[in-house]
Amino acid sequence: MWPAIVLALLVAFAPLASHGGQAKPLPFEALFGGPFALMDHTGRARTEADFRGRFMLVSFGYTHCPDICPTTLQLVSDAMELLGEEGARVQPLFVTVDPARDDAAALAAYVAHFHPRLLGLTGTEAQVRAAARVYKLHRRKVVLPDAAGPDDYLVDHGSNLYLMGPDGGFLSLFHFRETSPEAMAATIGKYLRSNPS
Repeated sequence: MWPAIVLALLVAFAPLASHGGQAKPLPFEALFGGPFALMDHTGRARTEADFRGRFMLVSFGYTHCPDICPTTLQLVSDAMELLGEEGARVQPLFVTVDPARDDAAALAAYVAHFHPRLLGLTGTEAQVRAAARVYKLHRRKVVLPDAAGPDDYLVDHGSNLYLMGPDGGFLSLFHFRETSPEAMAATIGKYLRSNPS
């Protein structure tokens, strides 16, 4: 269950749609997801359209992340293992929030530590910013007082994971601190069974 404060913030900052001359918040399921144009860790150009007909499990992070990102990706890996063959229709994605340091080679080395089907995505600053925007994900560069140089920084970012359906529409939101691999696998499995191929 999502914290009430997260839901309140999402509603408060939800995009508005014109309806009968009156501004109206978009439904919750319409808030997340949309077009992106990135490059995967093999150097191949990727858009959201490449994954139509499959489910996407989208996470954001960066390879220099000290704790949250590897914990999140281990959660994804464990859930995918629990799903077994049923999970073959799910594409786990790891979108960097730090394109300055996370090129394809850095992502390739990083995702190799997790599930074999995990796909790392990067791009230009503008491309990554656009992808973060459609998923309503905040990110902020944090330079500590004792930084050793221009490449010594952290990136504060949202840690939700997004399950997107075969049509690209939003299905469910997970948070790594509130979700076990078993719970994630059960939720994804429910959607897989209700959307047979």
